[in-house]
Amino acid sequence: MSADYDLVVRNGLVIDGTGSAPFKADVAVKGGKIARIGAVDGTGAEEVDARGCIVTPGFIDVHTHYDGHVTWTDRLVPSSNHGVTTAVMGNCGVGFAPARPTDHETMIELMEGVEDIPGVVMREGIPWAWESFPEYLDFIDKREYDMDVAAYFPHAPLRVYVMGERALRREMATPEDIAEMRRLSKEAIEAGAIGFATSRTINHKSINGENIPTYTSAEAELQGIAAGLKDAGAGLMQLISDFENPHEEFAMIRRVAEGNDRRLTFSLLQSMDGPERWKAVLADAEQAQAEGVRVTAQVCGRPVGVLCGLGLTTNPFTFCPSYKAIAHLPLAERVEKMRDPAVRAAITAEFPAKSWEPISNVMGMPDIMYRLTDELNYEPVSQDSLGALARSEGRPVAEYVYDAVLEDDGKAVLYVPAANYCDGDTKAIERMLSSTVTVPGLGDGGAHCGAICDASLPTYLLTRWTGEAAGPFSLPQMIKALTTDCAAAVELNDRGRLEEGLKADINVIDIDNLTLKRPEMVYDLPLGSGRLNQKSTGYVATIVSGKITYRNGEATGALPGRLVRGTRPDGKPVNKAALATA
Repeated sequence: MSADYDLVVRNGLVIDGTGSAPFKADVAVKGGKIARIGAVDGTGAEEVDARGCIVTPGFIDVHTHYDGHVTWTDRLVPSSNHGVTTAVMGNCGVGFAPARPTDHETMIELMEGVEDIPGVVMREGIPWAWESFPEYLDFIDKREYDMDVAAYFPHAPLRVYVMGERALRREMATPEDIAEMRRLSKEAIEAGAIGFATSRTINHKSINGENIPTYTSAEAELQGIAAGLKDAGAGLMQLISDFENPHEEFAMIRRVAEGNDRRLTFSLLQSMDGPERWKAVLADAEQAQAEGVRVTAQVCGRPVGVLCGLGLTTNPFTFCPSYKAIAHLPLAERVEKMRDPAVRAAITAEFPAKSWEPISNVMGMPDIMYRLTDELNYEPVSQDSLGALARSEGRPVAEYVYDAVLEDDGKAVLYVPAANYCDGDTKAIERMLSSTVTVPGLGDGGAHCGAICDASLPTYLLTRWTGEAAGPFSLPQMIKALTTDCAAAVELNDRGRLEEGLKADINVIDIDNLTLKRPEMVYDLPLGSGRLNQKSTGYVATIVSGKITYRNGEATGALPGRLVRGTRPDGKPVNKAALATA
């Protein structure tokens, strides 16, 4: 006798993503969609007992950089470890299409510098079976994943494709350049890009130290590209900016978005070079929202922590000339060299060392460096910093830091909260998360392979910001933020809620036993290169399109994830071929 449903999740406490109170119910799935929520009498071909667990929509990660990974792998970790069922890539205007063969190395160097993905990995892993952005999407469309993926049309490749060397020199785009960018943007949206993404931050540089080509793009250029989205009748704008002149910068991007009737989403952080700046930007965004502008700020729900050590991308001595002389050595040999008194004296004498690389600033700040232990304290107190500990012991700071990185035979990891923790507390984070204009984001899955591991944010948000004495957020509120609100922010409204007829992306979570594990390096990138991963416990099942992809953190082998192409406001596909059959 055949089953009534493909899958039934039974006996769980449903938190449906709308912010409503939890309720006991079964959830039945058929044909990849939610067929029934309530008491389900029929049988499922597969069943999950959710007794003692919460049942939620799958999480939507609005800020990732899996643009290269989706061309060489089918598992998008660390995001897969944390209940993510849809990942949006192409953020910050970096990506791999459009690109002529002569531009491949430029795109690799840019991604390596901006997002800390090893160049050798991309040279080995990316097949470059495309030139145009529609061809890139068609390539991805043929592949299968452990979650759905959606993509922005990235500004940096677009600018280089249209302007060549002039783009790299950051020359002003001509009217002819802008017209061509507008045409290609319309083409990309019609092919299924969910929007257009750009970067306006000085922190984004190629591996050669060159500013990202989009850094100083004029408003006229952005207006032209946004007009291409308007021509297609769909697509949102995503950007990151330093907001050095916050009101002026926000007013400009608001003009671009509002003038072309586009939704806007941008990164919002508390930065050390302007710890109060975020307040002005948030206030302007909230005012714009009140005046009817469709705007969302993506915020990180914990201090943005750079992880450093001898086995990672960077460490406190990376920029010291005497360390550079041995940096190429395997870890064990490097540690042995560093224990030589003469080498030790030379390196510590050069600390702190400066470089054009933005990360060099925080690598020279021992007063915000902390040991990362199994307790995973992302909110350390100042007296536990390496600088404070060195002074309390009456030791030279450089010597103390040197010993710290050599602990555990050089495998020690240091944590440097470089943003969102400028005041030594989480008040700024709480204010940002509390705003009606924000959603959780900035996990950067796929990026910063050896320096940041924030793709675990969904798990962290649930464990840190909900529950007794955790703050102002209820569990339904935080689930809504991770699902419905994120779906709306990127205009993917066929998911994000547990509702009959919507896509069956579901998490079953043992919330009382949900925990984060310590980040660790794994070596599963092309050529055996390493990346940071962070696992969790408590995810009983993660379900994509009605298929169980993970049970208790272990992969089932199912790969139901596919490319998600953008839709028009009426919900119909923008993609011309899909629209013809819709």
